[in-house]
Amino acid sequence: MNKKWQIYETDKEKVKKVADQYKINELLATILVNSNIIQEDDVRLFLNPTRDDFYDPFLITDMEVAVERIIQAIENKEKVTIYGDYDVDGITSITVLKSFLKDVGLETVAYIPNRLQEGYGLNKNAIDKIAESGCKLMITVDCGISGIEEIEYANSLGIQTIVTDHHEAGKELPNAIAVIDNKRKDSKYPFRELAGVGVVFKVIQALGIRLGLKEEAYLKYLDIVCVGTISDIVPLVDENRVIAKLGLMLIKQTRNIGLKSIINSSGYSKIDSNMISFGVAPRVNACGRMGKAEEALELFLSQNINEVNELTKKLNEHNRERQETEKAIFENAVAMIETEKLNENNAIIVGGENWHHGVIGIVSSKITEMYFKPSILLSFEEDGIGKGSGRSIPGFDLHEALMQCLDTIEKFGGHSMAVGITIKKENLKKFREEFETIATQNHIDEIIPIINIDAKVNLSDINKEMVNSLKQLEPFGEGNKMPIFAFKNLKIDSIRALSEGKHLKLTLKDNNYMINAIGFNIGHLAEEYRIGDKVDVAGVLEINTFGRSRQFAN
Repeated sequence: MNKKWQIYETDKEKVKKVADQYKINELLATILVNSNIIQEDDVRLFLNPTRDDFYDPFLITDMEVAVERIIQAIENKEKVTIYGDYDVDGITSITVLKSFLKDVGLETVAYIPNRLQEGYGLNKNAIDKIAESGCKLMITVDCGISGIEEIEYANSLGIQTIVTDHHEAGKELPNAIAVIDNKRKDSKYPFRELAGVGVVFKVIQALGIRLGLKEEAYLKYLDIVCVGTISDIVPLVDENRVIAKLGLMLIKQTRNIGLKSIINSSGYSKIDSNMISFGVAPRVNACGRMGKAEEALELFLSQNINEVNELTKKLNEHNRERQETEKAIFENAVAMIETEKLNENNAIIVGGENWHHGVIGIVSSKITEMYFKPSILLSFEEDGIGKGSGRSIPGFDLHEALMQCLDTIEKFGGHSMAVGITIKKENLKKFREEFETIATQNHIDEIIPIINIDAKVNLSDINKEMVNSLKQLEPFGEGNKMPIFAFKNLKIDSIRALSEGKHLKLTLKDNNYMINAIGFNIGHLAEEYRIGDKVDVAGVLEINTFGRSRQFAN
């Protein structure tokens, strides 16, 4: 598929001023200027954040009330349940709060709903079990903001609730004793994009301050907070960047033997955001997807090396099972799409029998990426009810589109780029037609994927020190992508396909300057180009770890 290159029109005077003022090279200065990081405080915070850059946790609405109630529970040795989500953000949130409270003398119970049987968030059956256990205080982590009915039900059973969440708040807040969520309409907190575990970190920071503890009492959990933050794909800017940057430093010397074990088993040698996103997160998430989230929690909480080794094996096994299940559903879905010519539509809606609920969201993402069209995958059970996930493309609001299909949908939730949906099989044909009409009206066929390019660079300008300087921009992630550069009119010196035709390897020349390039998932282009052809290339710059001085990776 053709992609449109959009190159920043950088203000060269600003770039030179930033480069001179902060004694950095112009390539690094260009990235900062493109991101509007120009003021001295902003540059310092971005390149070298410290523990002093965390905001005052008591700026968060309801924090005083929450801290007071939790301290009361600590003093009275109350039975407290931490209710969390089954993904990495939820698991790390429970780990951090449970571990901190144990440090200050309060043992707590964790409750994680089973993804396959209970679904996301609070549910009344779970609250019944919590009430039967004699618990009088429940703290939600990474969920709860939408649990209006469930929290009212908990109130009726004599359970008080403190909500800590980071999802969008509706018009009505739950009737809890405290609702800690920076996306509340009345929030005055300077930053609203914390992950669920980031919100929990602010809670333990506030507790630490109130209890007169040393900073290390809560800062020591930044390794786990960092894992949840990066994994949840929140923007790695502002306070999230402080968490990620300091957290990655702590991960290198982590005392959490479970985290250390899962990192070692991931096969990644470099501790960075990439390792978290593609090495740690899929293994932890696989537990929740396969209905075994408690095993990931046990891994992070365990102090026993033998138990940790066994749990690591289980996590890797769940991940393998998840990959196999995902591959089978993906191949099945693509076959249906091609056979029924659904790829000719502006939006792809495909349903299968008994597809695994835990992985169809990932498959929907892959379908959307493959065809660059919104997609919804549905898994139909024997009762004719289909549950599924949808993913969108930039420029098409999936949530808004579904709002126009309420007559054919049982229920749905989510946001512009991702949704969960329930639909009856008998309504599938009508729903598909309705949705296709909306996609057509929104001119999906005219939306072209855009590659945002930070700068046009000449091969002669590149050196090892310059490329190394880009590491100061790490950690990369949502809101802080790896910078992409454009190279014009390069001559192909060598070209071949790798990995059974999957990837492309090239050597590119400009006069006497040469660079190696890897094009991931574009191996088919090896047949379309010849040595001596001139090409324009866009990609990221990295040092070749195999000893060559320079490398270009697409």
